[in-house]
Amino acid sequence: MKRTQSRIATVALTALAPVSWGSTYAVTTEFLPADRPLFTGMMRALPAGLALLLVTRRLPRGEWWWKALVLGALNIGAFFPLLFLAAYRLPGGMAAVIGSLGPLWVAGLAALFLGERPSLRTLLTGIAAALGVSLVVLKATGALDAVGVAAGVASSVAMAAGTVFTKRWGRPEGVGPLVLTGWQLTAGGLLIAPVAFLVEGAPPALDGRNLAGYLYLALVNTAVGYWLWFRGIGRLTATSVTFLGPLSPLTAAVIGWAALGQALSPLQLTGMAIAFGATLAGQYVPRARTPKPELFVSPERIDQKDSMDAMVSPVRR
Repeated sequence: MKRTQSRIATVALTALAPVSWGSTYAVTTEFLPADRPLFTGMMRALPAGLALLLVTRRLPRGEWWWKALVLGALNIGAFFPLLFLAAYRLPGGMAAVIGSLGPLWVAGLAALFLGERPSLRTLLTGIAAALGVSLVVLKATGALDAVGVAAGVASSVAMAAGTVFTKRWGRPEGVGPLVLTGWQLTAGGLLIAPVAFLVEGAPPALDGRNLAGYLYLALVNTAVGYWLWFRGIGRLTATSVTFLGPLSPLTAAVIGWAALGQALSPLQLTGMAIAFGATLAGQYVPRARTPKPELFVSPERIDQKDSMDAMVSPVRR
């Protein structure tokens, strides 16, 4: 009972990460300067990572220098720019729909690198999650941009690979998820920074509203969000964690309805129910089967047992 309660608490805390990420769109449109996706990605990751390094006062050692760089590149450095590129080049919520395929990517990569064989239930649940998200966010029509589709797929695969390798490598002895989060955010932010300056030029002038938005993204949305996410990866299966991902576009839709006055159609509400149901189904872990007791013991087994007892009894004396 206590183990079940502990797992429910872990799932609930981990779910707060994609819920917080669902606020990114509203904060970006309402508080941040327009058309600066790479700069925004850098401002999300680098200040948060440096702040965590300052608090934890722990740097990688040995092989964890390159492991932290790889994880930071997959989860942050590649994921952020590719995600923004897809969002800018694809119509409607197509980028979110492509991102909702993450559970299927994780299921495949987990089979390769973690030995977690995906069940038919997992695959069907992943398809249902993508269908639900598509009903919620996919509104506009138009020709699909090949670069945008490639960027969306690459961002989803990068995040899935980062989740799987975070699970596979774990953490160094004595290192908690907060330290690991700081390493990855710093590495990812440093990778984004030169690309942001080369592509977008000098940083824009920021006012108080912009600074408040970046402060929220860096602390709540990124530092706390990714700490909860990596903490969850360490305690749950990679597949269970990634099935919490659809909560991000669902949260964005709810915030758009509640704070930005965006209407939700019956079809969108149906999609939300499907996606949320898939998220819950993705947390189901089948119980291990216990062998049934033998109701009949053959005479041969009895003779073997008597022979073994006769051999062991002198030793016992």
